[in-house]
Amino acid sequence: MLAIDLKGRVALVTGASGGLGRAIATTLAASGARVAAHYRNGDDEKDAAQVVDLIRKQGGEAEAFAADVADANAVAQLVEAVGGRFGALDVLVNNAGIDGPRQPVGADEPEAWKKVLAVDLLGPYYCARSVIPLMEKGKRGVIINITSVHEFIPWEGYSAYTSAKAGLSMLTKTLAQETADKGIRVVAVAPGAIQTPINASVWSHPDSLRDLDQKIAMGRLGQPEEVARVVAFLASDLASYITGTTLAVDGGMLIYPDFRQGG
Repeated sequence: MLAIDLKGRVALVTGASGGLGRAIATTLAASGARVAAHYRNGDDEKDAAQVVDLIRKQGGEAEAFAADVADANAVAQLVEAVGGRFGALDVLVNNAGIDGPRQPVGADEPEAWKKVLAVDLLGPYYCARSVIPLMEKGKRGVIINITSVHEFIPWEGYSAYTSAKAGLSMLTKTLAQETADKGIRVVAVAPGAIQTPINASVWSHPDSLRDLDQKIAMGRLGQPEEVARVVAFLASDLASYITGTTLAVDGGMLIYPDFRQGG
């Protein structure tokens, strides 16, 4: 029986204090990886500490690290600290992200637009460019970018978010092309509607939940662990021939279930 085995590998998960990041960090640890759990600031420190504590209680090894992924210097220091603590860095999961306020273009604030791109697109870029030299030295590495179904589907009022996720998709492909001969794989995971605290305002109300479920072919929200298991698979040697592509974990949102009854 094949099993996901990440023993001997070090994984940095950005945004590990959040719902999806927490699931990814703990799942990678359960698969044998030593985990660097990144968080943004003091407000997230308690949540990151809980993730680390959970991993340790389950027999894993983890440490929390703070940094602003939108700051290139802070990211460089983060990666240096992780390398110093664990001696290597084999897996990077670019999970940290924000969606920003709902504002149609023309009625929006450019600074808010730029902030979303700084976190969701520049952040993964800064992280990737910092870890690639370490991965090259080790002659192996996997970079997993968490995009969204909104790299494919427009979302009214969230042009910054959709633009960032679409850009991250193309960054994934380009980095994969640049690093394939260096033993590094770069892939993206596009979650659909996943039940996390960040979207509780939708799934906690029956009417809005019913509307959302109708947009999903499987008729239900996904769970963070369902995305995390895919991330762990892609980080492992079971996915050794996969690079430069996006794997959607969306319950069939991208197959447009409204069209089951005809066009």
